[in-house]
Amino acid sequence: MKALPLNQLYKACVLKDLPFKTTRQLDPLAEIVGQNRAQEAVRFALSMPHGGYNVYAVGRNGLGKRTMMLRYLEHHSDEEHRIHDWCYVANFDDPRVPRMLCLPAGEGANLKQDMEKLMSRLVKMIPQTFDSDNFLERAEQLKNEYGKKQEDELEKVANQAKRRKVSLTLTTPGGYRLVAMNGDEAHTAETFARLTEAQRNKFEEDINKLEKKLRQAVRKIADWEQEYAEKQQALNQETLESISGHQIDELTARYESLPDVVAYLEAVRRDLAENLDIFLDDNEEQAAIAYASLDKKMPRRYLVNLLVHQKTDEVPVVVEDNPTYHNLFGYVENVTFKGTVFTDYSLIRPGSLHRANGGYLLMDAIKVLEQPFVWDGLKRTLRGKSIMINSLERELTLSGTISLEPEAIPLDVKIVLFGDRETWMLLQEYDPEFAELFRVTADFENEMRRTPESQVLYAKFIASLVHEKSLLHCDRKAVARIIEYSSRTAEHQGRLSLHAADIANLLRESDYWARQAGARLIHADHVEQALASARYRSSRIRDQFYDAVRDGSTLVTTEGKRTGQVNALSVLSTGGFEFGLSNRVTATCYYGDGDVMDIERDVKLGGNIHSKGVMILSAWLSSRFARKDPMHLSASLTFEQNYGEVDGDSASVAELCALVSALADIPVRQDLAITGSMNQFGEIQPIGGANEKIEGFFETCVIKGLTGTQGVVIPATNVQNLMLDSQVVNAVREGQFHIYSVHTVEQAIELLLGKPAGRADRKGNYPRGTVFGAIAKRLADMREHERQEHDAHSGAAKDSTIH
Repeated sequence: MKALPLNQLYKACVLKDLPFKTTRQLDPLAEIVGQNRAQEAVRFALSMPHGGYNVYAVGRNGLGKRTMMLRYLEHHSDEEHRIHDWCYVANFDDPRVPRMLCLPAGEGANLKQDMEKLMSRLVKMIPQTFDSDNFLERAEQLKNEYGKKQEDELEKVANQAKRRKVSLTLTTPGGYRLVAMNGDEAHTAETFARLTEAQRNKFEEDINKLEKKLRQAVRKIADWEQEYAEKQQALNQETLESISGHQIDELTARYESLPDVVAYLEAVRRDLAENLDIFLDDNEEQAAIAYASLDKKMPRRYLVNLLVHQKTDEVPVVVEDNPTYHNLFGYVENVTFKGTVFTDYSLIRPGSLHRANGGYLLMDAIKVLEQPFVWDGLKRTLRGKSIMINSLERELTLSGTISLEPEAIPLDVKIVLFGDRETWMLLQEYDPEFAELFRVTADFENEMRRTPESQVLYAKFIASLVHEKSLLHCDRKAVARIIEYSSRTAEHQGRLSLHAADIANLLRESDYWARQAGARLIHADHVEQALASARYRSSRIRDQFYDAVRDGSTLVTTEGKRTGQVNALSVLSTGGFEFGLSNRVTATCYYGDGDVMDIERDVKLGGNIHSKGVMILSAWLSSRFARKDPMHLSASLTFEQNYGEVDGDSASVAELCALVSALADIPVRQDLAITGSMNQFGEIQPIGGANEKIEGFFETCVIKGLTGTQGVVIPATNVQNLMLDSQVVNAVREGQFHIYSVHTVEQAIELLLGKPAGRADRKGNYPRGTVFGAIAKRLADMREHERQEHDAHSGAAKDSTIH
């Protein structure tokens, strides 16, 4: 069999297919390359006006899901979504339920400024006006009028009492007493007792009549006091109206198109007169809240809490990296003053949902699910289409403090969750509401086809990353090398990896080495240096394995022949860095019932897939050599020097070759390693990590010494996956190393054992001089031996019976 030619080991990027000299000549892409399916899903979801069409973006990290979404939204004109400013103001009727105001974008800030200007003016003008001579004179006049009426009324009662020798005295504020007089002195108990009974009765009768008149007078005084309070209130309101009325009228006219704002301004007008003490007295509590909340020291009762302010007419796009309950739904702050907790509507703080209202909110699904109560709260909010600000303490019923219940804000938002496929499947399986709320799945591709056209598109993608990250531009050879690296990452000559994070990291590191060298462009050698540096940083464990090969601790044979011994290949992963290793697979045969003992499985070091592979090769052996008669040869199979778990079926062809060698007693070439899985019909199936496996055995051969005959056998279906390291390609070019591809296990057996496998004739017999012929002969000999043994035992039993 011929080894693979060089052009099948590595698909180089043809420079003439790249019509530019540097990436400076390329226009950066406005979209993410190769994600047409995901882009169409996003376009559809964001265009749907109905509820429930939120997006779950599926794909592993680094595919550019967030970047694509942000770029799409940046260029996506949305005329249907209307954005607003959202404010909370005091509810003078029920302070626990602050009122919500919805204003056109930008108007919220204007209303807040207008109210602050009004309050700043009133804070100065009200104390001045109410301390002015004009107001004090009018207030004093009112007070004097009331005092005069009170005195005159009491004077009447006092004069009538005096005529009856009774004195009217003031005992407490608002309390009066009638006392019988003895000349100029009030009667004492003794003097009053010395009076005649007629005199005492006369005094009591007079005092009773005077008490009735006094009660009538006190009632009149109370009515006049109420009248005085109303007149004083009217005076206050009249005075206040002269200060603030025209300004409130101006604001009412300015916001006449917003009925809710007009209603609020009228409520402020009414409330100002009833709460003048806020402006006239120093309120320690208000000052403490203002200081603790880092707000201006002015009457907070009339301030506007601008919760969300849209500075432009653009639809908001919010990325929430830390979706805690408070960060998402908002919360109400508290301040402490002299050991007491205070709060008011001005301490309501917005969450991401408030800021994204009317637009789009982007979050990571895992982070949302990790936070307590967030997922349930998000679903409740989307179903109800409104945002309620509930403190997490109330959700947990941990706090008994008085809290606010702000009016709910109507919600109109599209949510985009980024996550992996496993999380998406779990949500689909265990949360029936998920499919109703996230009806659109944007499924991101891992790879794209590699064609001359797609390579140019990929070059523009590289140019986009260069512009975005402010890196040095790449020349054409550097772009070609990055495209080849992308194919290597995709493990396919005809595909390109769409893992944007890998390409961005390579560009950053290439830019570093180019700047270190003082270059103005990133050249291909800078890309190679970046790849070599990354490989060296991650290869400590790999080098330890190779050291074990070098010093003989790991037994590997790369020349000569051995019976029942094959070099298999495996891939190890250490934190994102993968490398190949050669593993010795051995098989031994012995007289038995035809079973294949898988030592790895029996000692519980073999995974399910590995065990399946061994069962398949056992079935293949039985179908070839035990169709009519049982096999009297059993075998044991194991990975030598393996002390960890083995899984995967990529060594099943190697295991089969070891078994066939042991059964036929024909040695296997040790200068070849083989990888591949098989099915029950003997067809060789593709495996993963072909490049790493070939490079791992090549490195082993370099350590042990190249002989010029060494090589690796791979499935023919894996040839398209080859993007081998330049060292391996150069060794193949010089005839020092060879790569073979096989379609069937018969081809693999012929290559490793150096003899024809053999094809059965119509009677099921294999020709002599073939591998299968040798196995068939050995099995026939075993069966003959079995019959002779059986006949000998039968004859001995008959002799014993006759005797």
